[in-house]
Amino acid sequence: MEAQNSEQSASLVMKYRRGNRVEVASKEEGFVGSYFGATIVTKLNGDEYIVTYHNLLKDDLSGPLREVVSVNEIRPEPPEIEVTSFNLGDEIDAFDNDGWWVGKISGRIGSHHYSVYFGYTGEEIVYPGDRLRVHQDFVKGKWISLQKRGNFLSKSK
Repeated sequence: MEAQNSEQSASLVMKYRRGNRVEVASKEEGFVGSYFGATIVTKLNGDEYIVTYHNLLKDDLSGPLREVVSVNEIRPEPPEIEVTSFNLGDEIDAFDNDGWWVGKISGRIGSHHYSVYFGYTGEEIVYPGDRLRVHQDFVKGKWISLQKRGNFLSKSK
């Protein structure tokens, strides 16, 4: 039974090619639960890839950070879901500190700013709407969102 489960899991592992735009999950303390945009540079032996990050820089600031990551830390970029507004309690991703962080809408300020509560840290931070996106999970090779569709436009890329 266990061999079957790991075989099924292996068949669901995505294959990425040079140039694919992806997001990499951080496992570093203080960054768990965040995703950082990157591009696949090359596949290594086994299930590892070299990626170049879009917004993370090398320690000496000389250019984009390159890193070896496991396929289990990579997902494709989520499709864009256009929104006209968010509702209280909507699960979203907020772009902050060069990556996407999962939070929940905890309030609205004016017509274009939202308070976002982050369960990992217990913080609440205000963001303009253009730094938020609908949270989606990548499950068994498909993107899913559990949000109500009332304020979402039907377009997705």
